[in-house]
Order: sequence, then structure tokens, then C-alpha cells
Amino acid sequence: MSDSIRSNRGIVPALHALWERVMPFQMYFAVAIGGALGSVARYFLSGLIANAFGQTFPWGTFVVNATGSFIIGFFATLSGPGGRLLVNATVRQFVMVGICGGYTTFSSFSLQTLNLANDGEWLYAGGNIAGSVAVCLLFVWMGSIFAAALNQVRGI
Repeated sequence: MSDSIRSNRGIVPALHALWERVMPFQMYFAVAIGGALGSVARYFLSGLIANAFGQTFPWGTFVVNATGSFIIGFFATLSGPGGRLLVNATVRQFVMVGICGGYTTFSSFSLQTLNLANDGEWLYAGGNIAGSVAVCLLFVWMGSIFAAALNQVRGI
């Protein structure tokens, strides 16, 4: 045990000091605000799509997951090593963990797929699984490719 932990300050203050250096409050705040923004965007867009196309198939969740996959692929590549957008770790976590985490809806996807299966809508359930996986992988790849191409453009 180190001398600072054995000192008369005790273990709790030493752990608290360590925690403040490892996980600063601003990171949590950025993720929380991003999550709130992403959740509101998800609620708005999935509702808009459900109202436009009906609720027989979970198109709102499908579109949200596909666009969220594009966004995270795009931003991860654009702001990653060698990317043209240099941002600090807090901004990356704000977008990728906060906004994208609040925006995408894997738990909703899972529940809606289970409900389709429980209702005997096996074709829709299977289509939702296969389509979501294929489209989301395609979109995360497209976002990454698009950002990689943008990283190569000079003068912007």
C-alpha cells in the first residue's frame, strides 16, 4: 500500500482523489447531456416515422439505428487518429457515447422483435433482425468511408 493511502488522510480521500483524476465530472456531464439530446432526437424521429408509415413494422427504430450507425461510423473516423477533426476525449464521448448511445435503440429493437415473434409475425421478426444487422453494418461502414474520404480532401 502506498504511503499516501496509509497516511492519516485515509483510504477514502485517496480513492476520491484518484477517481477525480481518472473520471472528471465534465466527462459524465457531457455524456449525460449527449444522451438526453440523443434520446429526444430518437423519440422525435421514430415517432415521426411511425406516424408516417404505421406501426406494423418498427420502421422508426430501424431508421434510427441505421442513421445512428452512420453517425457513429462517420464521427469515429473523422475524429479518430489521422482524422481531419481534432477533438478532445470529452467531445468524442459526448457524441459517441452520449448522443449515439441515447439515439440508437438496441433495447427497443430487441423488445419490438420479441413482440413480433410473440405475435406470430415470424417473417417481420426475422426481417427486422436481418435487416437491422445488415443495414446498420452497411451504414457504419458508409459513415466511416465517407469520413475517411473527407479526411483526404485538402483545403477544407
